[in-house]
Amino acid sequence: MRQLSDISIQYVKGVGPAKKKLFEQLGIETVEELLYFFPRRYEDRRHLTPIAQAKVGEWQTISGKVLTQGGRRSWYTKKHVFEVLVDDGGGRMSCTWFNQPYLEKQLRAGTKVVCYGKVDMYKNRLQMIAPEYEIILGPEDESLSLKRIVPIYPLTRGITQRFLRRVIKGCIDKYGSELQDELPVLLRNKYHLANIHRSIDSIHFPETPEEQQESLRRISFDEFYFFQVSVILRRLSIKRRQGIVHTISDAKVLDFLSAFPFELTGAQKKVIREIRLDMQNPVPMLRLLQGDVGSGKTIVALFGCITAFENGYQSCVMAPTEILARQHYTNIQKMTASGPFKSMNVALLVSGLKKQEKEKIYNDIKEGHVHMVVGTHALITENLAFKHLSFAVVDEQHKFGVRQRALLAEKGSNPDVLIMTATPIPRSLCLTLYGDLDVSVIDELPPGRGEVKTMLYTMERSSEVYNLVKEKVKEGRQAYIVYPIIEESEKLDLKAAQDMFHHFQKNEFKGLRTGLVHGQMKQKESQEIMDAFKAGEIDILVATTVLEVGVDVANASVMVIEHAERFGLAQLHQLRGRIGRGKHEGLCLLIGEPQTQEGVARLDAILSTTDGFKIAQHDLEIRGPGHFFGRHQHGLNELKVANPVTQLDILKLARKEAIDLTSQDPKLENGFNQNIKKTIHKRYPTYLANIEAG
Repeated sequence: MRQLSDISIQYVKGVGPAKKKLFEQLGIETVEELLYFFPRRYEDRRHLTPIAQAKVGEWQTISGKVLTQGGRRSWYTKKHVFEVLVDDGGGRMSCTWFNQPYLEKQLRAGTKVVCYGKVDMYKNRLQMIAPEYEIILGPEDESLSLKRIVPIYPLTRGITQRFLRRVIKGCIDKYGSELQDELPVLLRNKYHLANIHRSIDSIHFPETPEEQQESLRRISFDEFYFFQVSVILRRLSIKRRQGIVHTISDAKVLDFLSAFPFELTGAQKKVIREIRLDMQNPVPMLRLLQGDVGSGKTIVALFGCITAFENGYQSCVMAPTEILARQHYTNIQKMTASGPFKSMNVALLVSGLKKQEKEKIYNDIKEGHVHMVVGTHALITENLAFKHLSFAVVDEQHKFGVRQRALLAEKGSNPDVLIMTATPIPRSLCLTLYGDLDVSVIDELPPGRGEVKTMLYTMERSSEVYNLVKEKVKEGRQAYIVYPIIEESEKLDLKAAQDMFHHFQKNEFKGLRTGLVHGQMKQKESQEIMDAFKAGEIDILVATTVLEVGVDVANASVMVIEHAERFGLAQLHQLRGRIGRGKHEGLCLLIGEPQTQEGVARLDAILSTTDGFKIAQHDLEIRGPGHFFGRHQHGLNELKVANPVTQLDILKLARKEAIDLTSQDPKLENGFNQNIKKTIHKRYPTYLANIEAG
């Protein structure tokens, strides 16, 4: 039987070579990937809200014909404003969009349109600002877009909802019967799960909400089950390996704890005890350390590095950016400059070093003269060899893939591995994503840190924000002003940061010392600016999200985040964590005007709490797990619809079945289990390669 994963998307009716490139931007290259490209939400258009009955303040869907339309320039913001009046025969509503002049050609008078947005009242008239819209052209559009439960998909420019629905419907009709059901029939029968063809059809085009929920349950079980099997197999492979046994006396632990001029928190001490037990064990440690920004994860990781050193081994710390690697290096050097650890030789290995410097460090690591090395991806290059690596740290795990983590571990003979993240992960997601790891949590912050207050301002009130920044700078504090960088419009966003930097120098912050740092700069230049900011030689640092990880300036107590609605919730939390790191109160000032329900929910969440775990829970609820760490995080890409937060009951059932399977047949050699192994190989090739290597 032919494989749907081998049939190019261009052979689906309506696609062809030109549209194929647009589908590739959505991550769709094959028929199978199209069938598994699921809606992000649904609209129940079986009974649309009549405009006359629309409720102010609620998100609703209306349908009607464009009665009038017109474009103009706003005298205040200079934005292009396009407005249409939609009439459904019983009422009228104004719909307005900004900076989209091309809509004048699309939404002409007489056009039938469906709009989804938040209903407001303006000058005694109902209106929607920047609603999602669809044009209904004919009977075929109506059959898939009206008088039914309608799927709403993620889009890219050049693809509309009605076109995508038509293509997916044609694809299901032609290829749906060829879908291979990879879930064992015994499990399907046990939990009353529909076959895959029916489930795929119903998740795209459900007849009823109940049908949609049933198909969601089936596909979610499928996703949870296969990923849990792969996670458990990896766990078993680790437990079979022979690791390095470290000797750690009580006296050595006390030496470490008393080496700092401050008391470690109870949570830090608890995690050090857990790491100590792991490092004394002959089985390699694979532990995830979660801790909010500023909770003191680096000191805990240093305990493992020093333990390796005292046992005659080497250690390393891999960070995702050169800025963060340099910061770790500087902090660790300070911590080990005196006291019982001063004989430990710590090196920095980053791409910005000169060739001669790099070669010397490579040689010193190979000969064992370097006891600990801090670096970036440079640590996993082929020509780097350790003499005796026994402890490896991966910082900000979600910035690295599984393969990179494995490559680092391969630099030693089954070294202990500590994975750190400042992105708190709810337990349900930990169980899903990191079932092969032991988990430690630092859930308290060191005393003496300032509180952080978060406030939201509209664009019109941005002058108030800049005045607050000036006040704090006059009090001796420093400030960040952060702009978003979105891949699709990176040049545009970068220009915004550069333009505003020059604008600030001439206007709002004239006379103050301002600096600019962004990801397109040469490393040396951005490092010089960061060093000047840390030294207090710059008052206000205008930056892109290069600040998201690894910037620690105690005197920086103000952060302005421009276009806050364009940032993810975890990203906003990470950025906010850069302030309030000293004794002064932090002030996080968001400037933004969210135009979607998700945008409103994100900003509501960041305003409501500074607790990282609550933020993470909100993030999962708003976006689902597939976007929690970004597209490239292994395990989350595969969870296209399954959500550990809302479907914990299904996750537990799937995990139980995965445990039963792997305990009875740990190598998946018997009968249908070989097919399960093939499915895992297809879905997680890197993961299974690591398992089989173990």
